[in-house]
Amino acid sequence: MGLVCSGRCGLDTVGPEPDAHTPTRHSNKTTAPLQTLRREVPTGHSDRCVRRECQNRHEFNIQQTDRIQETDDLKEMPTRSLLVGESPAEDTDGLHNPPSGAGAPTLTLNGRPTMNQLDLSSTQEVTGEMVGQYLKTHPEFLEAWLMEQVELETLERWMIRRTQRDKQKSLENGTNVPMPTSAVPLKKVPSKIIRKTSLSRWKFCVHADKRKMLQELTTSLHVRPNKAHVLWELAHCISSAVNADGYNLYLADNTTDTLHHYLETKEGVELRGPGSSWSCEMGVGSWLCAWVASTRHAVRITGPSNDPRFPKGCPFLEEQEVEQALTMAVVQSNGELAAVLELYRRKGGDKFHEEDEEIVNSYLVWGGIALHYADLYHNMVKQRKLNEFILSVVKSIFQDMVSMDTLIMKVMNFAQKLVNADRASLFLVDAKNRQLYARIFDMGSEFDEDNPPQAFKEIRFPIGTGIAGIVALNGQVLNIPDAYADPRFNRTVDQLTGYVTKSILCMPIFIRGNVIGVMQMVNKAYGVFSKEDEESFEMFAIYCGLALHHAKLYDKIRRSEQKYKVALEMMSYHSSCVEEELDRLSREEVPPQLPEVDNYYFCPLYLEDMDKVRHAIYMFVDLFGLSRFDKECLIRFTLTVKKNYRRVPYHNWTHGFSVANSMYTIIKHAPKTFRPLECLALYIGSLCHDLDHRGKNNKFMLETESPLAAIYTTSTLEHHHFNQTVTILQQEGHNIFGKLTSNEYKQVLSNIKHCILATDLALFFPNKARLTKLVEDDFFDWENPDHRLLIEAIAMTACDLCASAKPWDVQVETVKVIFEEFYEQGDAEKAAGKNPIPMMDRTKTDEQAESQVGFLSGICIPCYELLHKLIPDTEPLLTGCKNNLQTWKQIAAEKKKVDNEKRDEDGKESVTGIEEASGEEKGEEIEEIDDDCTNAKADIENGNNT
Repeated sequence: MGLVCSGRCGLDTVGPEPDAHTPTRHSNKTTAPLQTLRREVPTGHSDRCVRRECQNRHEFNIQQTDRIQETDDLKEMPTRSLLVGESPAEDTDGLHNPPSGAGAPTLTLNGRPTMNQLDLSSTQEVTGEMVGQYLKTHPEFLEAWLMEQVELETLERWMIRRTQRDKQKSLENGTNVPMPTSAVPLKKVPSKIIRKTSLSRWKFCVHADKRKMLQELTTSLHVRPNKAHVLWELAHCISSAVNADGYNLYLADNTTDTLHHYLETKEGVELRGPGSSWSCEMGVGSWLCAWVASTRHAVRITGPSNDPRFPKGCPFLEEQEVEQALTMAVVQSNGELAAVLELYRRKGGDKFHEEDEEIVNSYLVWGGIALHYADLYHNMVKQRKLNEFILSVVKSIFQDMVSMDTLIMKVMNFAQKLVNADRASLFLVDAKNRQLYARIFDMGSEFDEDNPPQAFKEIRFPIGTGIAGIVALNGQVLNIPDAYADPRFNRTVDQLTGYVTKSILCMPIFIRGNVIGVMQMVNKAYGVFSKEDEESFEMFAIYCGLALHHAKLYDKIRRSEQKYKVALEMMSYHSSCVEEELDRLSREEVPPQLPEVDNYYFCPLYLEDMDKVRHAIYMFVDLFGLSRFDKECLIRFTLTVKKNYRRVPYHNWTHGFSVANSMYTIIKHAPKTFRPLECLALYIGSLCHDLDHRGKNNKFMLETESPLAAIYTTSTLEHHHFNQTVTILQQEGHNIFGKLTSNEYKQVLSNIKHCILATDLALFFPNKARLTKLVEDDFFDWENPDHRLLIEAIAMTACDLCASAKPWDVQVETVKVIFEEFYEQGDAEKAAGKNPIPMMDRTKTDEQAESQVGFLSGICIPCYELLHKLIPDTEPLLTGCKNNLQTWKQIAAEKKKVDNEKRDEDGKESVTGIEEASGEEKGEEIEEIDDDCTNAKADIENGNNT
């Protein structure tokens, strides 16, 4: 039985949705649906207004067997446009009498004749078939009527429903058509069917300026071609296309099966903050977006929170006032979920229709292409970076970044092979001192990684000196075919080594536009260095620069790690001063005078630690006053210095105070020798010169690979003492130089470093040699800053050795603690499997006198003699040291005499076959010998003596 629209549905369109229409039956015959004729409405009214108006009117069926009223009645009717289901008797205001004549009456459009006259006599009916036939034969009338009377949205809806009807028919026939996307899965179709998303909505889009929209989108994607931005821009376009009030984009993380809410600013920057960090897991039974992500089914729904499939609804339901929602999964070409797009309309807005879903699908066609190319771009950039990294690794022949020396040897060896040179040298640039330096040079043999050559003593020379220095200065390549014919070549090295230099190729090594090193190749195996050699090495020099730069960075990192270890060690041991001690000393007044404190022979051994602090504060105030220094800050600084001296036998707070007292005495007795800031640096440097001393020497630190030795390769402990001084000064309330000017502060700090480093005896000998020559040649000048630094260094050494100039009782006590510290280091060396020197071996205590004679005569006396020549007021130090030296010589002579007599006795006993225990066995076993053995031994000795 056929169906015909009765008009009761209130819709102004017809389509393939039978459920939306009410069928009308006449007898056993069903009439065909009539075409819609629309009455004239004022411009600006929408078809929705017409629908609402028609729904309030009386509707009737136009049946094929009905007859039109009498011609007289028709003459009284004005011209109108018929609407399916509309009764002419209901609305006759807009109708007019058609002219009589043979044929059909003339139907007009806006009062103009547009149809041939139809015969509307009493025996003739106006049927849908007649109107349809007319429209088929007059397409220009249909086009004109649709263009002027039907709104664009209605045309769009008709087109989409026509597309859906054709699609449904095609599905029923099994042809290749798009598969509809809905919340309910459809039946499977044959595998040969391939989805082709309809572009009808795109062709009849509300937005007339689609090209501009896509141009803006394409430009934005060109600037930021990443997946998130592509999806965000795509969501924005789709939201505008379907007239949504807003949208939410949830990016999919397929590794964790989670969705993350994504937001961007107008500038295209990802927005991070409240609302942008929302996330949820994919799956059913929770959020709408999670359900869509899990099922990949689109959802059009009113009131998203009322559905049992996703009871939580939309995450931002209340704040966005979501009433209507269209949620769809965005799937990439490989089937992987990219995101979930949630479009919404607020309360009072229209529902989302199937055509809206079709619009989204149409846009996603282009979006899929954009996502694909964004993914390709991302992979391309990633691959390019990977290729560059691999290329740099392959071209860089330096794999071992642990040792700078090993890296340098590799560079030199490869450079030598690259240009077929006999020898190669690599000089690094010291930009701070404007020098070139090298510890490994003249790489003339094959390099063996398992047995690398040992580093030589470091050589240094100013930038601009020699061939390498000139290249470092101007950064240009020098290719010298005949070295001896070039005036810039220095022949001294050849004369000393006997090597003959013929040709030289010297190349700079750059990093970030700065010369960091110079590679010098000498004597090409055959002929001279060519232009090709230069070009080859220029390419190699790039990789050399990268390798050396990263090696330096690695070395800095390694040093930082060692500093960190040292800092932790220091923090575990040291702390700032005790507040109770600070309060107690702050309440005390600095005494106007202390007896004997300015005496060269002042003995600090019997002072308590707090008394030493009081004496140190007194000496500072006596020398510099308190006008430019804060008393509380000075007390806190001195107490913290005391705290930071470890409790080792000799290099402790007592020793630091004693050295400061000796420097105070020199300054007091020779007040015009040093300038005020120099005096300040000398006194503070003396007080802090052994801070955090561990009771071991620099050699022990290097051999045991101490973290300190890794940080400071030369003057290890002395550098650490200075850094510890700076650390104390940087603590809150400890900067005693806070009232000095910036220039004064820098000068004092630099001078303190110089003074503390001068206490390294390894530096004493070159300093003494230079100063001695200046004095002997009468070239010493008190106005020369370098000469003043030399006398400051000698004064620091003299004060550091002041115990050797003290009275004999003080000297003896000091020697005891010195040797106790030596013996503790010797014990540590034995524990590490090494043999200590005799002076540090506690089993050889009988050698103390001889070692003291050598120490005083070889170091102390020359130091005090040189100091006395420049500062005559220091004569008591020289005199006291000489007196102690004579005493030690006497002790050594007596010890030697006793040893000789003992050897003679041992010789006599060996003749009789009696062997006596060695001195070491006596020291270890004498307490275990019983009285009988002792008496027997005494009897034997007495017998021998007899």
